[in-house]
Amino acid sequence: MVIYDSVQKKKVPFIPIKENEVKIYVCGPTVYDDAHLGHARSAIAFDLLRRVFIALGYTVTFVKNFTDIDDKIINKMKENGKSLEEITSFYIERYKNEMHVLHVNDADIEPKATETVAEIISFIDAMLGKKVAYATSDGIYFDTSKDTKYLSLSHRTIEEEASQSRVELKEEKKDQKDFALWKFAKANEPSYPAPFGVGRPGWHIECSAMIEKHLASSGNFQIDIHAGGADLLFPHHENEAAQTRCKSDQELAKYWMHNGFVTISGEKMSKSLGNSFFLKDALAIYSGEVLRFYLLATHYRANFNFAEEDLLNTKKRLDKLYRLKKRVFESTPSEVSSSFKASMLEALSDDLNISKALASLDEMVSYANEMLDSNPKDKIFKAVTHANLIWIEALLGIGLYNPYSYFQISVSEVEKAEIEALIEKRTEAKKAKDFAKADEIRALLENKQIQLMDTATGTQWEKVN
Repeated sequence: MVIYDSVQKKKVPFIPIKENEVKIYVCGPTVYDDAHLGHARSAIAFDLLRRVFIALGYTVTFVKNFTDIDDKIINKMKENGKSLEEITSFYIERYKNEMHVLHVNDADIEPKATETVAEIISFIDAMLGKKVAYATSDGIYFDTSKDTKYLSLSHRTIEEEASQSRVELKEEKKDQKDFALWKFAKANEPSYPAPFGVGRPGWHIECSAMIEKHLASSGNFQIDIHAGGADLLFPHHENEAAQTRCKSDQELAKYWMHNGFVTISGEKMSKSLGNSFFLKDALAIYSGEVLRFYLLATHYRANFNFAEEDLLNTKKRLDKLYRLKKRVFESTPSEVSSSFKASMLEALSDDLNISKALASLDEMVSYANEMLDSNPKDKIFKAVTHANLIWIEALLGIGLYNPYSYFQISVSEVEKAEIEALIEKRTEAKKAKDFAKADEIRALLENKQIQLMDTATGTQWEKVN
């Protein structure tokens, strides 16, 4: 396996800390609002990474957190008068449901910042003890001057960082690069008791503490891969790395991976620009599997430009896979083709080269159709092809549906009932040898863009686009 390490800025061989095991931490959402396409892009990218490691035989521990205490959440509380728990539990459930629609598997561990407060306090206490943190009138700050490697992760210059720091100028800070580990309590805001003062954690400290709690072992604080969106590289990941380095004298992660931005009409997606495409809006128009395949089909490090025309082309590609699945669906799957499996894993082992992997998939689909056209009764070939498609389900998270129901996704429940009733009437007409009536019903359904397939297990149908 070769991956692109954001720190070294190049592709490097992946060598796990512990043989055949990999620990991955991905920064999850701050749960104060609905998920957007950027959240979906990151979730799908690292869901694929996890699936590839599993396919390669690794034992994977995959952690993705929820930031459920933060300035944005507190502002939401003030806006709508709801409690922190009401807001965060609502958006966590919404996020998880939408991820399931996208076939993103749950993480092995899904910690919340509010469930990690004791560990956060202990972490800060240790930093105060090592004199790498200090108190001001409004909180506890990390002293960036104590970290000789500060900015080595993001490769920013001191001048760039200083410009960023001036946005939140605070006179009491030793250096404007220093950042809050703990914010002392304000009226009507959530707070927790701590030996250094009642308050709440800063954003960056939460992830470091959750990683230490759930992934550290036997004095080793380093994990294999820390991942997230490119927008988190600075300041979030830079600050995570710095505080863990100074607290434990170890690097937080051996490798850092970041997915590219999402743009809409060539413009970076952001709420401030008013073009933040909520996932719920996309899922109201497109099926979760089509949207997953669309987001998956662009290399994770590349910036992704959302365009409806491209999405429709992706759907046609997925349709081809399902049409092949329909041809072999009633066969009993055997063993996956070793050459097909090898070509897919070779591509994805090269920093998740999805373009090359999907080219191999397209080749398999085309070849299988050619073979079935020439010999439609070849049971052995059907069994292998069916096995290939099932293996793709696990590897890419696509092709999971019954191929007949896949082509019925866009049909409403009322329409389905009408179609099923007409099919039943056609079946009765055929039993009564009233073939004229049966043909009349078929023609009626075809006018409604419904195509019928008489199979050994009964009449199947699909909506023809």
